[in-house]
Amino acid sequence: RHGTIGPDAASPRAQRAWRGWPSRRLRSYRATMRLEPGLRAEVELDVADADTAVALRSGSVPVLATPRVVALCEEAAVKVLDGRLDAGETTVGMQVQLDHLAPTAVGHRVAAEATIERVTGRRITFTVSVNDERGLIAVGRVTRVIVDIERFLDKAGR
Repeated sequence: RHGTIGPDAASPRAQRAWRGWPSRRLRSYRATMRLEPGLRAEVELDVADADTAVALRSGSVPVLATPRVVALCEEAAVKVLDGRLDAGETTVGMQVQLDHLAPTAVGHRVAAEATIERVTGRRITFTVSVNDERGLIAVGRVTRVIVDIERFLDKAGR
């Protein structure tokens, strides 16, 4: 029965895959149909001491930390998807490409914008940009993948 997929499959993994067919795969397909290039969202942050490179231990200067900029871009990407995925689905980060171009001091406000650039199967690629009142401080891409929450947590060894 090597290579068999279905209720009689030899491996537990193949049996688990069969239990989810076809509803699990069709559900993911339907979700991606609601996601189209051009959808966008924005989030804002008033930079505080907790957001600095010093606080996040990613540097020695008290300015907005790059890891916090990345998290803000991810937050904007997740916001684009609010209400657009089926129950039991979420997205997880897969890739981040970011140029952090300028510093922002504590007390200033930054806004991160994410826009869907393309949807390829379960992968969603966003263009992201972050601005403060002086202009562009970061730009790049974020890729997230639609996953079934239960299957993902099982893979994680829950």
